[in-house]
Amino acid sequence: MNRDSLTGAALCTFGMIILGGSFSLSRLLLDYPMLTGQAMRYALAAALLAALLRLFPRLRGAATRPSGRDLLVLAGVAVFGLALFNTLLLIALEHADAAVVGTVVGAAPLGLALTGPLLRRERPAARLVVAALIVVGGTALVHGTGAADTVGTLAALGTLVCEVLFSLLAAMVLPRLGAVRVSAYSCALAVPMLAVAALIAGEAGALRPPSTTETLTLLYLAVMMTVVAFLAWFTGLGRLGVERAGMFTGVVPAATLVAASLQDHTLPGLSQVLGVLVVASGLVLGAAGASTPPRPARDRRVDPGERQAVRAVSGSGHVPA
Repeated sequence: MNRDSLTGAALCTFGMIILGGSFSLSRLLLDYPMLTGQAMRYALAAALLAALLRLFPRLRGAATRPSGRDLLVLAGVAVFGLALFNTLLLIALEHADAAVVGTVVGAAPLGLALTGPLLRRERPAARLVVAALIVVGGTALVHGTGAADTVGTLAALGTLVCEVLFSLLAAMVLPRLGAVRVSAYSCALAVPMLAVAALIAGEAGALRPPSTTETLTLLYLAVMMTVVAFLAWFTGLGRLGVERAGMFTGVVPAATLVAASLQDHTLPGLSQVLGVLVVASGLVLGAAGASTPPRPARDRRVDPGERQAVRAVSGSGHVPA
């Protein structure tokens, strides 16, 4: 693995650690209208990302403005990766144990390992498929077993599809727009979608100012889970390709386990610890599978906006070319 791939792997891992650690914190918002809270979160994140683009013009990437095709793809990222993902996740958690939902969504590495190459009309790499299967198996060990009805199972499967589409669609526009603009446009487009969904769900009648704890949680989700994690994930995704980056979603259950253990002051079980070790072995196998990430174009150079995004996330002044 070369230095560029190592940077991508580190950024993907960092983004998934933030995501996994945020799940236990999200429990602090259970009493607040979920769709409304998500709309507020993405609105704040979009404003912060827009401010970054204004303060640091080089973050805008190679293109001056998104084309019509770019906007269509970005709308897909917002629909599947943000609005619909959160809606289906809420439905799944109402009809299934969190363990079931986590195990189903934990199959994302396998989905990306298969669909990424197939969309490029290539054969999936055997090593990556095996590594993804190991990661999925480890995820199942971490989450354990649970109960679910038909609605919960279907909603969990829908959440899995949204998770896969989120990365596949983003990968289509990252080389042209860069990580920051993909994040900013996706968040901005998700706000009206979630607002409409909140109205349909009848959350208007339950609308109230968030408490201090809820406000702090929403701020954390907007800044860390959305702005920082999105920049880390999208930049890493652009460097590794969807199938290799997808394996790092296996970090999520491990990060969730650690965060929940710290928050609840409990120790994880033996099967959960074994699951984390299995996930780690799968990541090592997949990371050793190739020395260079797939490029969407011949000898693609790192976009200035992508380079600046790496600096913003990692705090380092040096980024491998």
